[in-house]
Amino acid sequence: MQTSLGAEDALADDLEPAALRAADTVVRELEIEIASGRLADGEHLPAERELMSRFGISRTVVREAIARLASQGLVESRPRFRPVVRRPGYDTALSAVGGVVAHLLREPGGVKTLYDVRIFLEAALVRNAALHARKDDIAALREAIEANRLAIDDSERFYATDVAFHAVFYRIPRNPVFPAVHIGFTEWLSDHWRRMPRSPERNRVNFSMHKAIYDAVVERDPDAAEKALQSHLHAAWEYVRGTFETA
Repeated sequence: MQTSLGAEDALADDLEPAALRAADTVVRELEIEIASGRLADGEHLPAERELMSRFGISRTVVREAIARLASQGLVESRPRFRPVVRRPGYDTALSAVGGVVAHLLREPGGVKTLYDVRIFLEAALVRNAALHARKDDIAALREAIEANRLAIDDSERFYATDVAFHAVFYRIPRNPVFPAVHIGFTEWLSDHWRRMPRSPERNRVNFSMHKAIYDAVVERDPDAAEKALQSHLHAAWEYVRGTFETA
């Protein structure tokens, strides 16, 4: 989705100061048009030739500006395709830092550091659910836990329903930042998490832990919900940590 930081830096290094200033101008103008909706989400950016004519710039400067917009998550840029506008949102903001996070995850202890953040946040989210979940939230959790149970014998489907179960807790506060954070956690950790050996037996253990969290929320017991969540995620880490080279 994004132009890599390395590619963008390499392009910028080849430009003279005047060209860099010109690229700054193009970026500012297009940012305004995207934020205002004049360039709508899903719409193609103007063609390179049109931007060159409009701003009186070279093709190289146009491509530098597009690379910067892509690094901010404001456009989706792919080779041989015209860039597509992506309206700013919390998910866009988190997606824009995905390359940096991927780099940090390769650092010693990087995966565990991010995973600890997830535990800390989800502990608060399940406490909130136990205290404040509405009827429709409980219904969503019930549907998610049942889907998880039915997927026990299919590890690929179980993984998907596992992610979906946890996602419900991020939606309950009705704050758009939390679902975007969950998407970030899922994307950033999934490559690592999929290395974990899977089996119906292990799925059954994870389901029982999900059920304990669900039951505590239904019983409106925030302490039990937090304890069950922490027990689940700490146990999951102990099970998977040996598969990570840099855990």
